[in-house]
Amino acid sequence: MLPAADELADVLLDLAVPHEDINDLVALRGRLMGDPDARWLLDRCVDVTVRDMGKIGASPQYAPLPTELGALASFFYVYVFVASLPYVRAYHRSHGIPDDVSRRTLADLGRHIAVHRRARGGPGLLHPSWNSLHFRGELYQLGRLQFQRAVLGKRMGGSAAAAGHTAGQDDLCLNLHITDFRGPLSAEACERSIELAREFFARHFPDERYETAVCHSWLLDPQLKRYLPGESNIVRFQERFRPADGYEKEPDDSEPIAFVFGDGNLPVAELPRRTRVERAVGDHLRAGGHWYGGRGWFAL
Repeated sequence: MLPAADELADVLLDLAVPHEDINDLVALRGRLMGDPDARWLLDRCVDVTVRDMGKIGASPQYAPLPTELGALASFFYVYVFVASLPYVRAYHRSHGIPDDVSRRTLADLGRHIAVHRRARGGPGLLHPSWNSLHFRGELYQLGRLQFQRAVLGKRMGGSAAAAGHTAGQDDLCLNLHITDFRGPLSAEACERSIELAREFFARHFPDERYETAVCHSWLLDPQLKRYLPGESNIVRFQERFRPADGYEKEPDDSEPIAFVFGDGNLPVAELPRRTRVERAVGDHLRAGGHWYGGRGWFAL
């Protein structure tokens, strides 16, 4: 159930929803609750979101929204996650997760609305299934980085086992994610996050043994070392990881463009050159190169 109209604004602000969206979300609440079909869809989406709360790898893949939703479509999944709040907060409390960690983790919803506005020029969520990880107890914001409870796959687990690591395929791992709008990716900030993660998961998920951190990201593409100095934050971040065998074979140029410039569909010829990272991403593409997703791991 959604909060009452006069309570909704405070809930949205706690989730870091941008101020310019608050009035529209409050106003459209009445339309949502008064439309039987939209209300039915909301209930079904909340149900699939909170079902198997905390189960690793069970996050939903939401179906495309019906066109009949109209203006509600931009905000629909925001309402889904607001209605899911009592369930995830109860799960957090059952694991003794501190309020500040819970708050910062769930406030990533607002950040993703800001990411959508930067990329598309208006409100919405680019990947609502990603946000479900936060609202199902699978992912946590711990300092600069996010950590997702996950399982080692064949490639990453095989690489770790071949290197003599104690964990291998199908063992638990922490999937590390880097967010934007959170300042520099400094070595100090990363180290603090990793230390927080070691303590956090041992304390709040004592029955789960996490021996490995993994990352899948274009930030681990070794080509970046051609353009960035060894003391740069990105290169120092890369050097934390042992590369897994077999990088992605298919290029994905849109991911670095979206991460660095905000919109993955920007024309390559028009990409700015204001910073070293902007020059690295754009110049490499303008020279005919491509970017690839990297994979790496390190022992916790």
